[in-house]
Amino acid sequence: MPRHQTNDNSATARTVGRRSFLALATGTVLGLAGCSPGVKTVASSEPTGELPSGAPPPGTKLSVAVRTTRLQLEPAGLEKDLGFTVSAWPNLSAGPDIIQGFRAQSIDLASNAGIPPIQAKAIGVKTKIVAIQVRPRPIYTFATAPGSSIASAAGFRGRKIGFSQGQAQGVVVLRALKEAGLKNSDVELVALPSTQFLTALQSGQVDVAPLGEPTLTKYLDQYGKDGAIGLTTDVVDLLTVLWAPVEVLNDPARAAAVRSFVPLWAKGLVWAWENSDEWIDTYYVKDQGVSEADGRRIVSSLHQPQFPVSWDKAIAWEQETADLMAEGGFVPKQDVSDLFDRRFEGLAARSVPAAYRETS
Repeated sequence: MPRHQTNDNSATARTVGRRSFLALATGTVLGLAGCSPGVKTVASSEPTGELPSGAPPPGTKLSVAVRTTRLQLEPAGLEKDLGFTVSAWPNLSAGPDIIQGFRAQSIDLASNAGIPPIQAKAIGVKTKIVAIQVRPRPIYTFATAPGSSIASAAGFRGRKIGFSQGQAQGVVVLRALKEAGLKNSDVELVALPSTQFLTALQSGQVDVAPLGEPTLTKYLDQYGKDGAIGLTTDVVDLLTVLWAPVEVLNDPARAAAVRSFVPLWAKGLVWAWENSDEWIDTYYVKDQGVSEADGRRIVSSLHQPQFPVSWDKAIAWEQETADLMAEGGFVPKQDVSDLFDRRFEGLAARSVPAAYRETS
């Protein structure tokens, strides 16, 4: 999770209308990509042929935006198994930033929730999901602004809610509203990237916004004394995915590198789960800047990583998410089945012990 930005770009925030979500996301991604040198539109053809089974050829390089794996490889003893050169480890995780990087050909592989691939398809960026982790527990909590009287999701009516463009937090908001029996029109959705949620809450620009860890802990530690609270819901953001541009997967050398990375990604997550003390110190304390005690509390709230053998359930979940977005007018209606490169299906699951495989 990236560190939050401290600058308050409140002037750029806008209330989301039925089609402004797509228009704003498209303009942001295309505009930023257009400013990058050497930008090319991602190839429109589908990956073809059998998935390369051998090692990547010498000289193969990928730019990989998966910070947790970067921090896990060395302590997990997996660095020696990295069979290609990582040309860069961009410290980016927000969906719009990753889509921009794909378009600019500055990122070859990334980890995100399920919604960024849906948003990428909506604006014509061709990508594929190559690995899946499922998270059956809620990972986002709705944080309220200092002094707010909101006590439950039902209290969101008439309030301003931070709504992140093309990110998991956006769908968490929509699902929470639906479960609370509220329509999108019953609230004011304020379009902001999730990196600006903290400043928006602090300034009262929004009344509530979904925060993940360790951002939530940092916020409540600072503003809990002023009445800010965290509201839990049953809303689950089920998927964490590895995904890549189609043009990367059309290149046999880079496809082989992606294939070799998937097991390392899964094994790194398992290592972090089984070596929680070291991971808390490495990631939560030294990288994210929270206390050891808070790191332990955060980890205790997580669910053991699970990697599905079959992707059928994940595809159904992704379709439900896309339908929810389309119902709100945020993206066109779409069939998400073509977002999954099923040549990779089960690869992550087969690389970890049976206890970490989801077989249902």
